[in-house]
Amino acid sequence: KTVSSRPHALAQCRNWLKAHLPHASLNDASSTAMAAKIASEDESVAAVSSIAAADLYNLRVLENHIEDTPHNLTRFLVVGRQDVKETGDDKTSIVFAINDAPGALYDMLEPFAKRGINLTKIESRPIKTRAWEYLFFIDLDGHINEKRVKDAVDELRKLCSFMKILGSYPKSHGPGEPSLG
Repeated sequence: KTVSSRPHALAQCRNWLKAHLPHASLNDASSTAMAAKIASEDESVAAVSSIAAADLYNLRVLENHIEDTPHNLTRFLVVGRQDVKETGDDKTSIVFAINDAPGALYDMLEPFAKRGINLTKIESRPIKTRAWEYLFFIDLDGHINEKRVKDAVDELRKLCSFMKILGSYPKSHGPGEPSLG
């Protein structure tokens, strides 16, 4: 009767749910694990969750691979207080804000481009308390302890009204790809 999960998970499975459970109500949960817990307590509820959550709550997997886009990936992070050592195959994530001005986007990308650092992800999110200002999230190839990465980040920092290095970590590789971390 009901399918529960995080809103993003439900959205990523919208076509399958519409085709196979058109009359089920969709209920948002705080996490996919919480959705599995809810399903374990109410047999009228199914959950879109991981197999690990299904195992944890002794649920039967009814269907696998229900995502609308098979190549869509969700990232999970392990957060800690210790820095991760370089592996030689790392990524670094940074969040920062710059003042809105002509050429600001170019200025923030230039320190990385001139050092040959690949930016693998760039996202912007509006700062809710200030109109026309944004937080930028970037992922880049390399570890913050590498000289060229550190130099690029230091140069960018001079342009920022706010910056935080979220961390460096071993790159994640898809199935069948080698990982050094």
